[in-house]
Amino acid sequence: MLSTACDKGFQEMNVDPNAYTEPSLAPLFTTSIIRTVGTGTADRNRVNIKHLSGAMQYHATLQNFWYGEKGIINSQSGNFFETVYTIHLRNLAVVIDKTNGKDDMVNQNAISKIWWIYAIHRVTDAYGDVPYKDAVKGGTAGIYKPAYDKQSDIYPWMLQDLEAAINQLDASKASFGAPDVIYGGSVPKWKTFGYSLMLRLGMRLTKVDPETSKIWVQKAIAGGVMKSNADLAKLTHTSASGNTWNWDASELKRESLPEGNKGLGLVKMGKPFIDLLIANNDPRLSFYATLWEGNILSKQTQVITQTTLPGLQKGLPNGYDVGTIGTAIPGWSNTMLTSYSEPNTATVAALTTPSIILSYSEVEFLLAEAAVRGWETAETDAVHYQKAIRANMESTSLYPNSNLAPMEISATEITDYLAAHTLTGTMTDKLNQIHTQFYLAHYMYLDFFEAWSNWRRTGFPAILTPINYVLNSTGGATIRRLIYSYNEKALNAANLETAIANQGPDTFTTRVWWDKE
Repeated sequence: MLSTACDKGFQEMNVDPNAYTEPSLAPLFTTSIIRTVGTGTADRNRVNIKHLSGAMQYHATLQNFWYGEKGIINSQSGNFFETVYTIHLRNLAVVIDKTNGKDDMVNQNAISKIWWIYAIHRVTDAYGDVPYKDAVKGGTAGIYKPAYDKQSDIYPWMLQDLEAAINQLDASKASFGAPDVIYGGSVPKWKTFGYSLMLRLGMRLTKVDPETSKIWVQKAIAGGVMKSNADLAKLTHTSASGNTWNWDASELKRESLPEGNKGLGLVKMGKPFIDLLIANNDPRLSFYATLWEGNILSKQTQVITQTTLPGLQKGLPNGYDVGTIGTAIPGWSNTMLTSYSEPNTATVAALTTPSIILSYSEVEFLLAEAAVRGWETAETDAVHYQKAIRANMESTSLYPNSNLAPMEISATEITDYLAAHTLTGTMTDKLNQIHTQFYLAHYMYLDFFEAWSNWRRTGFPAILTPINYVLNSTGGATIRRLIYSYNEKALNAANLETAIANQGPDTFTTRVWWDKE
């Protein structure tokens, strides 16, 4: 009797009435979106900007810590890997686990799984073999040292899991609502996003497995990809505080374009990129670039219409430092840096610029390629190509100061540009034109991950200049993958070594599975 009396109500007594015993799922989902899109120095500034914007020669610097541009080994290469697994996916894993098998939360579960595929596809694209099946299972399965899966397995799994999640969506049932800061919980929009992501992933396989690529690309098209800029996935930013800024823009402003340097800052626009815009008489030139005075916020509204004039823009040659730049530009003086263009912080790199996660423009470029390959027959390759360019230029209306000349892109300028850029020639010619325009368009989103992945897959644009910098580890070649996290080498060494043995040396020049020569 004494024993029974002592046990009665014991569990209830040991539950803290003021503590949360079940996680609140909606904030976890919101946090996953915001962090995955980018609110952290480690993944955005150190990898997206310092490694990948330089590798793609969108930006240039005379500093030797712009690692991707110059092919220099540095531990920051692994920061994206660490952030994906410790932050991007961790909250999302809880949401998926707590909604699995719950009929009234079928959409929350499906949307979270779609977002999981989006988050994890970029880490396998960047590093190759990574944990997939065992990823982020420390809390649910006690797996703290996950095995690495081969990318050749990961891609089929991602596509199958993505298809299953899309098929799970049910517009008649509840969704996230406001905590979904991309689509407001819209089930049809997430379905469209899912199929558009399937199109991207399917196209990744064109070199390594064209037959499988065709199957998934056609599934995506049949399912329903984006049809206009109203479908694009974006995260809106405000000027309220650092927590609500566009993080890429914030990091560029903080470290690369400090106003106190008066145009002698760390980053300039890269010469190959600016030269290509000029050669194409591209109306996006002023939208993308400005002289340094236009990046001083206190006087920006007074000067930005002058500092963005097309005739003033020029790019800095990539691959040099303060001691060697004179070999490329005779008579060089560091004061000359002030005459070289910088990313435009009034528009594409403004703190309130939206983060474009996946664009309608990208979808149309991929559909143009699918049509070139004969996989898409509803419209011609030329129609998709021009829709892609138009969509990108028209989406400038989403950005601050896009209504000011010369940054404003008028309907006439778009029409004239399209008339001068028709899709013609052989299959190779057309792919070159499509993906050169993809490269020009994608700078708008500051998503250098995707521009880099698309270049590795297609080889276009063929404008990147070899950079055989004295400290480089690539022999002058553009980096083709990122090097694994140094923390992972210490904490999960056995599994990582198995991955390296399967994939190849942990170097910038080892190609991931789908990046077949």
